[in-house]
Amino acid sequence: MHSHELDPRLDVIPSGQLQAHLPAHVVEQLPAEGVTVFAVSDDASDTAAFSARYGFGLEDCANTIVVRYKKDGGEHYAALVSLGSLRLDINGAVKAALGAQRLSFAKREAAVEHSGMEFGGITAFGLPDDWRVLVDAEVMARSQIVMGAGVRAAKLLLAPDVLRQWPRCEVAALTLPAE
Repeated sequence: MHSHELDPRLDVIPSGQLQAHLPAHVVEQLPAEGVTVFAVSDDASDTAAFSARYGFGLEDCANTIVVRYKKDGGEHYAALVSLGSLRLDINGAVKAALGAQRLSFAKREAAVEHSGMEFGGITAFGLPDDWRVLVDAEVMARSQIVMGAGVRAAKLLLAPDVLRQWPRCEVAALTLPAE
């Protein structure tokens, strides 16, 4: 297994207690197997601080970014999951993957309102059914990743295979080559 699973710094939340910690719509969509949920202190929730405190590299921290785009005359939202160590190619790869005519990062308030999650804790699980969820191919190359859990006070630890097997996940190359 992974060394992190036994890391004493991780305050694992038992599956029976998830409802008390995470938004209900996130818990409903979490895969039953392969996801460890653990509590984090709010001051260490942002990626860089989290990485420093809990010992996960930025290359193992997967951020979920909400974008808004125009396509076929309508406005849509999508979630992009990418590693903290890489930059999204918003106007190239992401735009092409979504088939978007125009694309922008969603405003903070809109991302929070539409996802029903806390800013800084947004996760791919539990998003509205009409959102596309694109996961950068580089995420799939990691042995394990840490993602938001819908709130700033928790994170998800999982193998990328869990995402790959999740029906809503679309894998695409979304980031710029590392410099």
